[in-house]
Amino acid sequence: MATPVTPVGDLWPGGPQRPPDPPAEPKPLPDLIRLKRDGGRLSKQDIRSFVGAVVAGSAQGAQIGAMLMAIRLQGMDLEETVALTQALANSGQQLEWPAAWHQQLVDKHSTGGVGDKVSLVLAPALAACGCKVPMISGRGLGHTGGTLDKLESIPGFTVIQSPEQMQGLLEKVGCCIVGQSKELVPADGILYEARDVTATVDSLPLITASILSKKVVERLSALVVDVKFGGAAVFPGQAEARELARALVGVGAGLGLRVAAALTAMDHPLGRSVGHTLEVEEALLCMDGAGPPDLRDVVIRLGGALLWLNGQAEDQAEGAARVAAALDDGSARDRFERMLATQGVDPGLARALCSGTPAQRRQLLPRAREQEELLAPADGTVELVRALPLARVLHELGAGRSCAGEPLRFGVGAELLVDVGQRLRRGSPWLRVHLDAPALSDPQRRALQGALVLSDREPFAAPSPFSELILPPTDAQQ
Repeated sequence: MATPVTPVGDLWPGGPQRPPDPPAEPKPLPDLIRLKRDGGRLSKQDIRSFVGAVVAGSAQGAQIGAMLMAIRLQGMDLEETVALTQALANSGQQLEWPAAWHQQLVDKHSTGGVGDKVSLVLAPALAACGCKVPMISGRGLGHTGGTLDKLESIPGFTVIQSPEQMQGLLEKVGCCIVGQSKELVPADGILYEARDVTATVDSLPLITASILSKKVVERLSALVVDVKFGGAAVFPGQAEARELARALVGVGAGLGLRVAAALTAMDHPLGRSVGHTLEVEEALLCMDGAGPPDLRDVVIRLGGALLWLNGQAEDQAEGAARVAAALDDGSARDRFERMLATQGVDPGLARALCSGTPAQRRQLLPRAREQEELLAPADGTVELVRALPLARVLHELGAGRSCAGEPLRFGVGAELLVDVGQRLRRGSPWLRVHLDAPALSDPQRRALQGALVLSDREPFAAPSPFSELILPPTDAQQ
């Protein structure tokens, strides 16, 4: 395998060592905000001061929002982003694991999409392949769904786990999916919620620092990040997504963490279900060895790349085959059941969810009060179902938050009744919406119908959303 990346600390990649920042009195927060607002560069001490004030509670909400917006508008260079990532990671407890686990610790993160339930499947699949997966995940941001929110739609599931409980989960199950507790990356937990309500979700340095700070404290041997691009992604263009992917790989190297970044398309929802409980059901279907082919493809390719990067497979194809086998033989689903039972779900419910039929599973999870089907307005071949308008309507219906801490309607969602490339007849149902309101409003119905894109061409096989994989330099050269 590739030579492990050496931590570069204060080194500017490819350049000389920078002198340490001279000692200075911490600047007042308004001065730090003004400096970044005007395009200045924040020193490591400046960044540590800001993060310290966030954690201590001395930074007012308005000041946090102002700094986030200044960073969003002015950006950060690589050294600033490394410093911010490290400061966030240092804001809480560092996780410690048995030495024997060193080459087993891996994780995956997604920048967020519509219908993206990959983490629910991949974490237990990797555990079934012999990995330890201490996955620290987030909640929904903007129109994208959050892994923690999806898991909390399962009655009893507890996302807050102490470091000691996380170690117990890894010993018993091999994986856990948890949130930022008070002990783990508390500064990022505060900034994450603030980004959701201050229109700063799409800031490249804030995304990079948020993702990697949670991974630095996990003390991983390897990480793969699923960077989405397209109409419903944080970055619509593939070039912008590639810039983020390279930043993640580069900042990871600066922190001594080996990171690979995959670019995957997010114009169309991933899979056929969107919404918390509906996505849990579809994740279980994937762990049955079935489910939508695009979801399965992303799961096995991300998993295969990670097993190869970590030295647990000879190449990506062998790694992908091992992940696929974990889905097909039920071992991933078994790990998922054990994870649910160990993270607070009644063992009987966990067993029923994982062993039941799709119809039985639906009876066990929160359901919306109403369903409404939309009909195709014309004959045609399905070119695309635009994910963004679909997600926005579901957000309005209660599947997303408009302010931090707002409760979610777990049963609200939508099922796609058609596949990309399929021929559709006028009047055929193409979408089933699950809602708590009596009916969709006319504007909501129009927005959803506008998401369906039809053409006159012959039916075709839908392409994989997986586009490319960006590797650390030592691995990319092999």
